[in-house]
Amino acid sequence: MSAGSRGQLADFLRSRRARLTPADVGLPSDSEPGRRRTPGLRREEVAELSGVGVTWYTWLEQGRKIPASPQVVDALARALRLSADEHRHLRELAGLTAAAEASGDDLQPRLKRLVDAAAPNAACVYDIHFDYLAWNEPYRRIRHDPAGLPAGRRNLLWMMFTDAENRARMTTWDRAARALLSQFRASAGRHPGDPRFAELVAALTEASPRFRDRHPQAGRITLELFQLRLEDDPGLLMVMQVPADPTSRDRVAALLAGPPSPSS
Repeated sequence: MSAGSRGQLADFLRSRRARLTPADVGLPSDSEPGRRRTPGLRREEVAELSGVGVTWYTWLEQGRKIPASPQVVDALARALRLSADEHRHLRELAGLTAAAEASGDDLQPRLKRLVDAAAPNAACVYDIHFDYLAWNEPYRRIRHDPAGLPAGRRNLLWMMFTDAENRARMTTWDRAARALLSQFRASAGRHPGDPRFAELVAALTEASPRFRDRHPQAGRITLELFQLRLEDDPGLLMVMQVPADPTSRDRVAALLAGPPSPSS
């Protein structure tokens, strides 16, 4: 991206941020009207809505030479409520190709059918960045609901390191977190020029979770982890979590037989 394009990108982002109000994007209004000095949304509000670090977004608006991945640019487009034409323009300014048109034989529905077929075992699929691509109902109810994460943060690392409820459910959180971080570093090392890894690291350094213990509804559930590399696309990984003992199987069955939680 040239210096001129970076400047145009910065101007475009600022102009689109200025035209929105908190109410436009579902945020609460200021408790004291008239105190907001920034026209439109604040930078930190856009960063929160799109799932990027405040520092990274500030640098983007300042026209600094930083990478911007397709996932994050698309998340910014959603956060700023851009039209289809504006979204295409944003991608062009960021040096990206136009967003691909969805097709009936898209990858997403296929992955969804795959994880749904794994029920009642919890299953999900994520890519090389550990961004969630698909998950099934058992995964949502036993582990976590990725749809509850902000756009741009539907990511396994983000869930593990910033979600206190998930940490509270896991008796082996420390060991699992270390293993996941090791896998993330290895994946990032294989793709040194990929901006998504840098963006995730920058965002995660601004977050700090805490907590611990077990599933609040079903009691302790022991799950056996299986990781399956998809032959059609080796960059994607399917993770299936199977109850490891009869008690865990009974508790999972009871949990799935109960009424769905409000987010389903």
